[in-house]
Amino acid sequence: MKRGAKVKAALPATTAEARRLGRVAAAHGRHYVVEADDGETVLCFPRGKKSEIAVGDEVAWARTGDQGVIEEILPRRNLLYRSDQFKSKLFASNIDQLVIMLGTEPYFSEDLLGRALVAAEANELHPLVVLNKTDVAAALPAARERLAPYRALGYEVLELSVRADPEAAQAMLLPRLAHKASLLLGQSGMGKSSLVNLLVPNAAAATREISTVLNSGKHTTTFTRIFHLPDGGLLIDSPGFQEFGLHHLKEGVLERAFPEFRPLLTGCRFYNCHHLKEPGCAILAAVADGRISQQRHALYAQLVHESEQEVPY
Repeated sequence: MKRGAKVKAALPATTAEARRLGRVAAAHGRHYVVEADDGETVLCFPRGKKSEIAVGDEVAWARTGDQGVIEEILPRRNLLYRSDQFKSKLFASNIDQLVIMLGTEPYFSEDLLGRALVAAEANELHPLVVLNKTDVAAALPAARERLAPYRALGYEVLELSVRADPEAAQAMLLPRLAHKASLLLGQSGMGKSSLVNLLVPNAAAATREISTVLNSGKHTTTFTRIFHLPDGGLLIDSPGFQEFGLHHLKEGVLERAFPEFRPLLTGCRFYNCHHLKEPGCAILAAVADGRISQQRHALYAQLVHESEQEVPY
């Protein structure tokens, strides 16, 4: 070695013994709270610049001082996310069911409801629709009327009021959430936070603890996180949103994500029918005679259109 040459210190390689397992319990930007296999809660960062880590991911990580580095995402059972042609937003992974929170007021979006149901079907998740604020008597009939077609399709709709009758709400929901990983989705104002506080007695304390690990109280209402239910099971709460793009779902997946379409898919004249304007289409025939609602078919057509959009250059 030449005199004066700089010697680069060798970094210790991560050994199998140093690697630990855990589950991502909260996420905000590139900050991840990992629940280690021994119960320890650690702030972790991904290795490298690109991050595709979701709450619910099982990961291998290694400690670096007071923090940790996520080195590997273990195989997922599923991954739920929303996307358009420009970007994607991860919701959660390794989940069993999707709980879609609606309210009699403010006015809930049927477009978002329909898209959430499509996402559940495409990921083989059990969807559970929860209609909150049933004590708002003036708004209840209209909400029931709007949800009637979804009930007719076989979707389970629970009616409850978190604030007016919390005990009944608990009795309905806890057995359906026990021993499952459930993702709670909904627009702002539907009562998600009230529901979490009802079902998880220490929700506020758990949120403060995670905020402390993230080292910023401003994250309190804007990060996705896991809550442990008292009778077993996980409830994953995600911030409210107003759009639910499904750009990543292609036509072949979309047509099967509408349960009313599935029995008719073999009845089209052409094997590669798009169900949009083709002659001899069994789906279009069912729309024409009222067996499939025009609103649902319009959602399908819109999703197909979105899936075909390319990133402009």
